[in-house]
Amino acid sequence: MREPLIVLSVVLMSLSSAVHAQDVTPLPQAHAHNDYHHQRPLHDALDCGFTSVEADIFLVDGELLIGHDRSELRPERTLQKLYLDPLREWVVEHDGHVYAEEMPFELLLDIKTRGKSTYEALDHVLAGYAELFTRVEKGEVIEGPIRAVVSGNRSRQVIDADETRFVGVDGRLSNLGDADPPHLLPWISDRWGSHFKWDGKGEMPSAEKEKLKQIVQQAHAEGRAVRFWATPETHEMWEVLADAGVDKINTDDLDGLQDFLIARNANQ
Repeated sequence: MREPLIVLSVVLMSLSSAVHAQDVTPLPQAHAHNDYHHQRPLHDALDCGFTSVEADIFLVDGELLIGHDRSELRPERTLQKLYLDPLREWVVEHDGHVYAEEMPFELLLDIKTRGKSTYEALDHVLAGYAELFTRVEKGEVIEGPIRAVVSGNRSRQVIDADETRFVGVDGRLSNLGDADPPHLLPWISDRWGSHFKWDGKGEMPSAEKEKLKQIVQQAHAEGRAVRFWATPETHEMWEVLADAGVDKINTDDLDGLQDFLIARNANQ
């Protein structure tokens, strides 16, 4: 009788996952920074309705390993095992999408090793999951349930020259005004403290608030999303970012940002 019980348990777990996905409220502005540091990488973010997660990747002996620095790397913590295989299973279980709604889900991959060789390895790996990812073939965008974006040591020329490309590039504020199409440069990200002095406490100076507004307006006019990293984890900061239309609110506090965004949406 043991095997039937095991099968029944697997079926019930699958049904529970599908039902749970229907109950989760997807949060378009929620970005899980360094997602792999959570107890259950990817799954904690999905349970909170996050529509964007970030993972650092290192190319080591031909494998793409996940970690913040080399001391955290383990042979079993590969990009495939922590993110790509679970995402494939999740999408299959949920009718071809990450969430019940047809809402884009984004995977930000921060390259920590050499840009060209790491991208080539990444491109090879993502090709094995082609059904999951939005891709660009000779300039034509073919939508998938997940969009991949590369940051860190990104080799722009190599990526741009790829005839079949599964990733876009994470730009910087200095890239605002570039002629690159949004499918190549979909994001504009930068360190908060490099451009703003406000620390997320009290009232944000009006001049800085206007500067933020102009950045977001220009990026959106170019078809690009906006994200800042190293932002203070305060409700005041989240309120300012949300009000300004910042597309990706960067956080390590999944539950806190989830509660904030759900409450904010309910009051609007």
